[in-house]
Amino acid sequence: MRLFLNPGNRAHLRGLAEEFDESTNAVRLELNRFEDAGMILSETSGNKKLYQANSAHPLFRDLNNILLKYVGLDRIVETVISKMGSLTQVYLTGDYAKGSDSGIIDLIFVGEINKTYLVNLVAKAEKLVSKKIRYLTYSDEEWSTKSEKELTSGKTILLWKAGSR
Repeated sequence: MRLFLNPGNRAHLRGLAEEFDESTNAVRLELNRFEDAGMILSETSGNKKLYQANSAHPLFRDLNNILLKYVGLDRIVETVISKMGSLTQVYLTGDYAKGSDSGIIDLIFVGEINKTYLVNLVAKAEKLVSKKIRYLTYSDEEWSTKSEKELTSGKTILLWKAGSR
């Protein structure tokens, strides 16, 4: 999940084995299959082999969308966007942006937002996906002060932008 939810994530064999509570041998076999299929890429860094999703693979977008649906983010974004009006961007951050299923979804909403209305929508979305949702809101001006490094560091994933999707 970690690799295909956020293409910026990298992981090494031992870390994935611990995350899945599996033997390194079993995880290595699966990683080799994904690599042979071209779905993940690897590189050696020191004595570790790092794996990363191949976002250029024709199935990457589909796998990413399936994971967003599994986590419930598709419903959250759909519910919130359809009611907000002046929302310009929605980002995923926190554990899910790193590819870890912690049960708490962290979101950033950008735009001119009716915060009272957002509280009600988030409460409804939490029931839909059976997960807790934490969020931050920024005006477009506040968000524009964020550095490009912060936005592309792998800590935030753009889920929706006005005029796209």
